[in-house]
Amino acid sequence: MPESFLAPDFWGAVLQIIMIDLVLSGDNAVVIALACRNLPPEQRRRGILWGVAGAVVLRVALTMAAALVMNLPWLKLAGGLLLLWIGVKLLVPEDEDGHDIASADHLWGAVRTIVVADFVMSLDNVIAVAGASHGNLGLLVFGLLVSIPLIVWSSQIVLHLMERWPVVVVVGAGLLGWVAGSMIWSDPAVAGIVGGAPGWAPTLAAAVAALVVVAVGKWLTRRRARAVDVVIE
Repeated sequence: MPESFLAPDFWGAVLQIIMIDLVLSGDNAVVIALACRNLPPEQRRRGILWGVAGAVVLRVALTMAAALVMNLPWLKLAGGLLLLWIGVKLLVPEDEDGHDIASADHLWGAVRTIVVADFVMSLDNVIAVAGASHGNLGLLVFGLLVSIPLIVWSSQIVLHLMERWPVVVVVGAGLLGWVAGSMIWSDPAVAGIVGGAPGWAPTLAAAVAALVVVAVGKWLTRRRARAVDVVIE
């Protein structure tokens, strides 16, 4: 409607959605960069584009269903646990056997990781955008359109950073753990159990989850390295 388009409330909501996407899309960009870091350079762009395309389709479906799932208990808990697993998995190096033969599988494996992780991590994004839009379908669509260039642009920057400084991979996995801990703590069912916890408890839960992801990922990496050394000997 032209009237709503010109209304100050409309543009106030638009500004809120842009800020939400700027804050929350960085996590999705880390997932995309981590999932594509082992791809050959000529496949990385395709992995990012196909992964983002699949993630956007799922995000549209999530947005349309946001009003139904916003207050369901256990949803964020399940998503947070899955995100913990994804963070650990991304820290563990892949097998190199048959790399040239399996290059296409690696590409679609990266795409699958991007789609699944974005599905999990977009819950907070979609719920926040749905709240800011106040049920306005046009604003919901606008929020999704803003997310696309943000995710693609920032993910390629993270890829370049990881090539120069491998420690960025560890930091990215820890960030996934942090987000997972925050999601689990904010689940309505969990909030009912820990309602009397002090104000710093959510931050502690997120920090512990981040440390768990890094510690388990490093442990599995060392375990796999030892297994490879035994086989070689």
